Amino acid sequence: MGKFTLEQVNDRYVDVLREIGNVGAGNATTAIASMLGIRIDMNVPKVELLEVSKLGSAICPEDEIIVGIFLEVQSDIDGSMMFLMKMDSAQFLVNKLMGRDSDYESQFDEMDLSALKEIGNIIAASYLNALSTMTNLVITPSIPHIAVDMAASILSVPAIQFGQFGDNALLIQTEFGDDVMINGFFILMPEQDSYEKILTALGLSL
Repeated sequence: MGKFTLEQVNDRYVDVLREIGNVGAGNATTAIASMLGIRIDMNVPKVELLEVSKLGSAICPEDEIIVGIFLEVQSDIDGSMMFLMKMDSAQFLVNKLMGRDSDYESQFDEMDLSALKEIGNIIAASYLNALSTMTNLVITPSIPHIAVDMAASILSVPAIQFGQFGDNALLIQTEFGDDVMINGFFILMPEQDSYEKILTALGLSL
C-alpha cells in the first residue's frame, strides 16, 4: 500500500485536483452541448476529498432514487470511478437526447438506459482526459455499468469496490445546463499507490 492518505494531502494537491475538476467539467459540458445541439452554461464545480463513508450524505438522502454509472480505471492509475445524477436531471437529459418534451416522465427503457450510459461515459471520459493531460499518465476506463436505484444501494457497490483501493475519494459536484440546470456528481477513487503516482507526475511532494 502507498504511504499517502487523505490527511497527508496538502493544500497544493487539493488545488491541483480542483483544477482537474474544473477542466474536466468544462470538457464534459462542451461534449454534452455538442451531443444535444444546445448551448450549455456551467457553474464552478465543487471539489472535495472525502472519506468513502461520507459520500452518501454529501450527495443526497439514502432513500432517494438516482442514476449511477460505474466503471474501473487502469493502466498507469488503478482505481474506480462513478458518475451520479438525480432522477430529474437524468430524465431531462434523456428527453433532450430523444427529442421528447422536456416534461415527459416515464420509467427508463433499455434505449433510455443506453443513452444515459453513453452520456455518463462521455462525462467520465472528460474528467479522466483532464487528469491524464495534466499528469501525462495513461488512464484507461472499463466498459461502464449503469444502475437506477436508491442512493444507499448504488453507493454500496462502489463502497465495496473502493474499499479495495483505499479509504478516500475525490468528489466533484458539477452543475450545467441552459434553462434547466443538471446536477451531477463525479467520484474518483484512486488505489492508494496511485496517489503517489499522481503527486509525482504533477511535480508535487508532501
